[in-house]
Amino acid sequence: AMMMSLVMGGIAAISLLVGGIGIMNIMLVTVTERTREIGIRRAIGAERQSIVTQFLIEAAMICGIGGIIGILIGTLGSRIAGKLLMQMDIWPSVDITVGAFVLSVALGILFGIYPAAKASKLQPVEALRAE
Repeated sequence: AMMMSLVMGGIAAISLLVGGIGIMNIMLVTVTERTREIGIRRAIGAERQSIVTQFLIEAAMICGIGGIIGILIGTLGSRIAGKLLMQMDIWPSVDITVGAFVLSVALGILFGIYPAAKASKLQPVEALRAE
């Protein structure tokens, strides 16, 4: 049983890492696409911190929504499996559900730091010139 949980933990860790890298790439593309918007915000006096905050909130929101969808699918799946396999009414524990949501938002923030920092470092002149 111990070996099984280690293997499952390893698979989960790899999945989270891959998901996190996916989020990072999506956010980097978003930053590139919105170079002009960032440039305009910087030019009219937005501080770097507010741009970092904007992109971190965005990454956290994307992951939070993904976390909620995952929780819904997981709950539905465990209810159906419980009914079919064991004729029991199974509900996932609240602690684990909340933990899963918090983890997904935390991953969004963690993997959103680099794209957000990259966005905040754009110089207004360079950003407005880009197209």
